[in-house]
Amino acid sequence: MGGQADGQAREEQEEQEAGPEVRARVLESFGRQGLMAHLGARITRIAPGSVHILLPHRPELTQQNGYFHAGATSAAADSAGGYAALTLFPATSDVLTVEYKINLLAPALGDHLEAVGTVLRSGRTLTVCRLDVFAVRAADRKPVATGQQTLIRVEAPPR
Repeated sequence: MGGQADGQAREEQEEQEAGPEVRARVLESFGRQGLMAHLGARITRIAPGSVHILLPHRPELTQQNGYFHAGATSAAADSAGGYAALTLFPATSDVLTVEYKINLLAPALGDHLEAVGTVLRSGRTLTVCRLDVFAVRAADRKPVATGQQTLIRVEAPPR
């Protein structure tokens, strides 16, 4: 029963939008990420404990068979989880990845990838997130990767 209740709480959390201060902080931080800019990624949803990142298909992001490269898939998933965690942290905090594991479920082929980071547990120091990546083509949304991530809350550096 606890697992079902946890899943329902996450779904309800996902439906909410983050407040304007949190949105601004996440978007400002995301804007400083050179890799995400280089990949052409953008955030499409910010909710408490959940962030979605869209990665458009481009030939530069593919491997030899034309699928999205696992590196691009993993980078988008890592950032989605990190920003999901950041939505629950105080404004004076920042986030760093401690570790993550990705399972590639299927070749990633589509118009874009959607990486979704969802906080499973937010602690004082460590936070654990679920990572899901979908290949999207028109109305078809196919799971292509899943994983888990541990993040550490740190003090934000002075800017």
